[in-house]
Formats: sequence, structure tokens, C-alpha cells
Amino acid sequence: MTHKPIAVVLLSGGLDSATSAAIAIDQGYEVIALSLEYGQRHQRELEAAKTIAEALNITQHYIIDVNIAQWGGSSLTDSSLSLPQGGVDPNEIPSTYVPGRNTVFIGLALSLGEAKGATAIYLGINAVDYSGYPDCRPEYLQAYQNLANLSSKAGIEGKAPQLVAPLISKTKVDIVKDAIRLGVPISKTWSCYQGEQEPCGLCDSCRIRDRALIEAGYPQLATTQGRAFL
Repeated sequence: MTHKPIAVVLLSGGLDSATSAAIAIDQGYEVIALSLEYGQRHQRELEAAKTIAEALNITQHYIIDVNIAQWGGSSLTDSSLSLPQGGVDPNEIPSTYVPGRNTVFIGLALSLGEAKGATAIYLGINAVDYSGYPDCRPEYLQAYQNLANLSSKAGIEGKAPQLVAPLISKTKVDIVKDAIRLGVPISKTWSCYQGEQEPCGLCDSCRIRDRALIEAGYPQLATTQGRAFL
């Protein structure tokens, strides 16, 4: 009996991470999902992560508490700060950047991956249609891969999990098309930064998502409010 290779997927509950998980499955991996409760205002995304894992038949799904919100520094974790609703400014890093978030998350995924014998860590990061976060760039990913190779027993043995970011150079429209092709239940994913039960349609994440859905030919999946701002 041939066993599938294992991949850990960081599953936030958003469109990108869900599509990344679907790609890993399509490429023949047995997927273990890892979701983080980090004190985010939009914890609704964790409910979405559970739904997506079930929809994609991912049977191992870890949700762990890593409350980096305790020291603030981001409008995603500090309710006293206003979430930006004026659109993405390519010349500045927005207040929604969470200090060290991806560095912490990938470290945890590598720990889980090494414990489970994973050969890959799949990430939904994107360097094209993103909000300017420094930890979503190819050079960041390469530097982290070097660290993974040096910092673990698996790495010393030449078997460190490979950090795979299948969406890193894709546009959001391309990601939507991949999601449709792979059967990702887009309507069940959650991208909004607000912590409400319905997406606001105004935050940067809603705007980027809605624009892509409309341009890809799926306006029915965009939020009603979001359409007016594209």
C-alpha cells in the first residue's frame, strides 16, 4: 500500500489558504490543516476554517491558541485601532499588518510538520494582489526556508519540509479561477477583517476579494457593499 506524502497547510479560513489546501490535495498530498487563534478581531475566519477543512475532507485539523494580540501593534488585533477602509495604498504597509504573524505561524507549521513527517508546508501567501505585507514576499519565504534547513533535526538530515506558496505570483483573479476549478466552496470562506457575522465589503481584504470575484465573472459571490466601491 502506497502512502501519500504529508503536507501541513496553514488554513486561515480565507480564500487564499483554502485554495492552497485544495492545490496540495490535488497534487497528491495527505493534508494536515493548522489554524491559529491569535487574538484576531475576525475570529469568524476560524469557523470558516473548520467548514473548509470538512468540505475538503481534511480529517486532521489543529486549531491552537497563540495570542500574539496581547501586545497589540495591529488593527487586526487591537479594537482601539480603526481598520482601514480607504483602499490599498501600494506605498505603505497598512495597519492590518500583524508584527511577526507569519514568522510565528510558519514556525509552528514546521514544528507540526516535523512531528508528523511532512515533506511540505503549504502557505496561502501572495505577493501580487496583497496589502504590502513584508512577510508575503518571495525573498522572505526563501530566507525562512534556509532557516528551516538549519534549525531542525529533519533539516540536518536533509529532510526539512519544503515551504510551498503556490499562489505567491498569481493575481487574485487567477486564485479565484483555481478555487473554482478545484471545487473550493468560495462562499464558505471568510476574508473580512471585521468581526461581524457578515462581511463589511469595505475593508482592504473585502475590496481585493470582491474585485477579483467580479473580474473573474462571479459577481454573485461578492459582497453587496463591496460592489459599489470597485
